[in-house]
Amino acid sequence: MGLQCWDIFCTVVDNFGDIGVCWRLARQLTREHHKQVRLWVDDLESFNRIAPDVDPAMEWQKIQDVQVFHWQSVFHAIEPGDVVIEAFACELPEVYVRAMLRRAKQPIWVNLEYLSAESWVCRYHGLPSPHPRFPLIKTFFFPGFVRGTGGLLRENDLLVQQRVFNIKAESAFLSSKHVPVHQCRELRISLFGYDSAPVDQFIAILSAGTTPVRLILPAGRISQRILAYRHYEAMQTATVITQGQVTIQIIPFLEQSEYDRLLWSCDINFVRGEDSFVRAQWAGKPFIWNVYPQSEDAHWHKLSAFLDLYMAGISRSAAQAVRAMSLGWNGKFILDATVWLNFLAVRESLIQHNRNWINQLLKQDDLVTNLVRFADNKL
Repeated sequence: MGLQCWDIFCTVVDNFGDIGVCWRLARQLTREHHKQVRLWVDDLESFNRIAPDVDPAMEWQKIQDVQVFHWQSVFHAIEPGDVVIEAFACELPEVYVRAMLRRAKQPIWVNLEYLSAESWVCRYHGLPSPHPRFPLIKTFFFPGFVRGTGGLLRENDLLVQQRVFNIKAESAFLSSKHVPVHQCRELRISLFGYDSAPVDQFIAILSAGTTPVRLILPAGRISQRILAYRHYEAMQTATVITQGQVTIQIIPFLEQSEYDRLLWSCDINFVRGEDSFVRAQWAGKPFIWNVYPQSEDAHWHKLSAFLDLYMAGISRSAAQAVRAMSLGWNGKFILDATVWLNFLAVRESLIQHNRNWINQLLKQDDLVTNLVRFADNKL
């Protein structure tokens, strides 16, 4: 079998989650599995935020051995890849689908779905879906936390990189972002969330507390809201605001590998969507997930299903604290100081629990390995 060509199609929906997953997927396919990858993205501006080497003005470019194409409304006919990934139910161009029909051997067509811990995922993972008009079949591929799903994104050397990220490496990384070393008793928190997150309320709780906190936010809509509310202007490198016991530090938006290091460097991580959510779990630190809001409150089912799975085996007090903080952060009820202090009180037990959680996740292969195995079995 010659060099396999994989086409990944991605439409950017929530700015970073979709392209974040696809970019990690594309790089792992090239680096670890030696596939030729073409990544088709409709929003290169957002892509550039997590991959600064990407030039939003170029229609085609090669970044880290991945061919990156600007997916535009007018799509010219090309020879389809051996494997085609339709990420998160984006719709392939009609001209591309018709080109798939003309191939002597039908490409392996995969609909890579969103991550969920809901029980039905195992039943639908791997099911075929015939095209309504053409003799083409695509397969639903669901990432997941348990066997019987597609697994999670995880590079072969990810956990090794974490282990060698010692105090000296952490200090050097934080210094490059103008973040000072840990102060005495200071709690370091990273925050990446949606506009709906109760950030102002959380800052007020931290400000009135007894524990010094450094709250680190990558530049974005939430940081702009904080600056506007406090009549600050963002500096070119970083902005620091002190309010009571909390020091808010806004840093430049980070490239993906740097964001991983930020998660490793913090005591608690607030994350959102899918990509940062998975990376926080591998980081092993206590985390709170800001789930992407969906119609008909479907996101509450996703949050509840994950918490039920994640908290199995944890103490009752820790489970109650995590659930209360998660529901408050996602707007189910008003977040107050008691909920935060209860979560803070179980932080040490969560660190041990997360080690066990990681060991459980490691029992299944990673998402890219599972995708490659599936495609190889079909080709």
